[in-house]
Amino acid sequence: MKISIIIPVYNEAEHLGACLAAIAAQTVTPYEVIVVDNNSTDASVAVASSYDFVTLLREPRQGVVHARTRGFDVASGDIIARIDADTLLATDWVAQARAVFNDPDVDAVSGVALYYNVAAAPLFDAIDLFFRRRLSRQLKDRVFLWGANMALRRGAWERVRPALCQRGGLHEDYDIAIHLQELGGRVVFDERLRAQVSSRRIDVGYLDFMRYVWVSPRTYAQHGIRGRRHMYSVVLVCAAGYLPARMLHRGYDPVLDRFSWSKVFEPTSALPRVDPTANVA
Repeated sequence: MKISIIIPVYNEAEHLGACLAAIAAQTVTPYEVIVVDNNSTDASVAVASSYDFVTLLREPRQGVVHARTRGFDVASGDIIARIDADTLLATDWVAQARAVFNDPDVDAVSGVALYYNVAAAPLFDAIDLFFRRRLSRQLKDRVFLWGANMALRRGAWERVRPALCQRGGLHEDYDIAIHLQELGGRVVFDERLRAQVSSRRIDVGYLDFMRYVWVSPRTYAQHGIRGRRHMYSVVLVCAAGYLPARMLHRGYDPVLDRFSWSKVFEPTSALPRVDPTANVA
């Protein structure tokens, strides 16, 4: 079972090296790794090019939806995996993905999020897992895919591609899941697929953060799906938890691996993560 890993990239030089190093450390080597540069102005292309197992593509149309589509169309593996540039795959991720797709009824899957660059990471992980489990039960045949840790069969991609939305203002990974399930495909949440992801999404202003959070129920609403109501509890938790979560992110000391008040007030040179639902041409 050949597995292609696709990584859409826009100005991710700071994180891409660690992402690719985690792929290099897999116990089972993926069939191919495709980095799709989406008009980066930093050293992302140079970082990708420094790994000899990477195939580098360029997508001039701005937006992760276009970069994703370019990578998926070129991928030749039986399974097309999709991660973000700040994703750190567990060393057995490829092996576990193979195990998941040994079930012929599974068309697409996404897995667990484990957060890094944040103090009290186990708390974040536990809250996130609670809601993913809860939503997978509530949504049933409307389970979403999560672009930082997901995969689907190439046949499923070819089947769903003509139906997909190509605009901003929605989660393109949710869109794949919604249309695939409308075509009779089976999408699952499987805890065997484990990946670390950066907590940097929280490090933006409150209104920008909540605008991003609201895209989840809005994506379901734009497709006329009542299941969006199950997302409201997540929205409420994000709204209430924004301030302490951002403080835990800003106050994380990577050297001591703990919270430091001095870090909270230090100026940072890190660029905020671009909102993939808004940055679409």
